[in-house]
Amino acid sequence: MLVLAIDTATKACAVGLCRDGKILAEYKINMGMTHSEGLMPQLEQLLQRTGVQKGDIDLIAVSMGPGSFTGLRIGLATAEALAYAWQKPLQGVATPLALAYNLPVQGIVLSPVLDAQKGNYYQALYEWQDGEVKELQGVQVVNKQQLLENLAVQGKPAVILGECNKLEGMELPAWCSLAPDYLRLPQAAGTALAALKAYNPQEQNGIFGLEPYYIRKSEAEELWEQKHGKQ
Repeated sequence: MLVLAIDTATKACAVGLCRDGKILAEYKINMGMTHSEGLMPQLEQLLQRTGVQKGDIDLIAVSMGPGSFTGLRIGLATAEALAYAWQKPLQGVATPLALAYNLPVQGIVLSPVLDAQKGNYYQALYEWQDGEVKELQGVQVVNKQQLLENLAVQGKPAVILGECNKLEGMELPAWCSLAPDYLRLPQAAGTALAALKAYNPQEQNGIFGLEPYYIRKSEAEELWEQKHGKQ
């Protein structure tokens, strides 16, 4: 199965192609360019350089968050448009799960984190067991202290990845470390592999049934509710 993957959950914009679990190509840019500017040119170049035709693609995968509200909307809208135009199935993937594919190493707890603003993080916990990713904790909104407490109760060495730059100056316990910079941000390869694992053609509910995993309200929504007296 040939999977086209899109990940726009963070500042990095990533697209990739995966055939039967083997990564054919991946294209990631983290240069401050907005996803509305860069995503379609990246997709066009990816297909052009690989010689893949739209008819060759069997599945479109898209990262669903949590993450950047605007980025998630752009990625999902693009994936839906391609799926509709090409008449291809669409599979959403939780961004933290896709991040867990960056480090397929057993014996450690993986803690993907994404910036939830105001000093908070979206955090989920995973562990590789017998070649499979096992979820240890679903996505929670936590501060730095809670982030480490959730890891401590697992009783194993842990690696934090994702949007963890703000943790670089923080003193971490000996059993906890930050992933290397080049492995931190989402890779389209992870989105593709997670989608390939999750995809079940018998459970498809149409192209336009997906909703991003926002978890919390956007800052704009919170400000609007404060202004208009909503709780």
